Amino acid sequence: MKANKASVERMVDRPDPATRFYLFYGPDESQSRALGSRLLAALGASKLAVNSAAVKSDAGLLANEASAMSLFGEQRAVWVEPAGDDLADGVETLLQAVATEMPVIAIGGALRKSSALLKLAEASPLALAYAAYLPEGQDAERMVIELGRTLGLKISRPVAARIADSSGGDQAIASQELQKFALYMDASPHTPRELEHDAVDAVGADSSEGDFLKLADLALSGEIETLAEEIARLPASGSEAIPVIRSLQRRLLMLAPIRARVERGEPFGDVMASAGKSLFWKDKPMIEAMLRKWNAQALAKAAERAGALERELMFTGAPERDALGEELVAIARKAGRR
Repeated sequence: MKANKASVERMVDRPDPATRFYLFYGPDESQSRALGSRLLAALGASKLAVNSAAVKSDAGLLANEASAMSLFGEQRAVWVEPAGDDLADGVETLLQAVATEMPVIAIGGALRKSSALLKLAEASPLALAYAAYLPEGQDAERMVIELGRTLGLKISRPVAARIADSSGGDQAIASQELQKFALYMDASPHTPRELEHDAVDAVGADSSEGDFLKLADLALSGEIETLAEEIARLPASGSEAIPVIRSLQRRLLMLAPIRARVERGEPFGDVMASAGKSLFWKDKPMIEAMLRKWNAQALAKAAERAGALERELMFTGAPERDALGEELVAIARKAGRR
């Protein structure tokens, strides 16, 4: 079954006991994870993590885990991430099982429409599939306001718009920022505080040393030497790697549809004139240069690699700053050859 934006929250907050498989996928993986966590809360369940590689090697694993009785009677739900077509055989076995005790929650990235896993989830009445996209405009503002309310922050639309813009509409990044503001202001649901621009100025992402989008732009512009200097300034722990990757993904998602219009035959000047209305004026020359360096196929490949790197850093012990640096420099070199 395919869920839409209007129905998914209701389906997550009041889950149907008959639903065995939930697939949250799409470009906004942080929203997918948030929906998965919200579903766990509605079920009163703990997370039972299952490795996707294990499912690939054993098609019966998901069905077996979902059918297992808990020794102590607690509620559980199987959680699989990252989810791709490698899960298709396992999910098909799960949906064909006579009965199950717990649902399976799968978090995927940007799956193709032809994805075998997606087709299974959309076709079955025992499954739910939802594509999560980065919110824009008023939707992004509402997202920030709702997140803030849960932390005891009262946020006006102008402040919400600023936070949404600085986080690129990424729910995970916005949530991290809001938690920081709540701590700074000693806010809680029991002692709410009004979040003003001065607090954002004091401790917001714009005041930190790391400029995540700047690193992404340097890579896509082919500025290897400056990029290397900026990477060297990152913390050795690599704690900023994921926000940098997500900034890169947002820039790629912004560039891709504009470049696609050019490759469909629209005059470059007309495309830039139209797209430029939504761009910050200082960014226009840089964006124009990027669009001349990158074609649609190369942008799609870069986005695919960025998503793979994010998953690798989240689920392995890879050195984050080193892996991030290698990928950004590779992008910069490719841009420099164009």
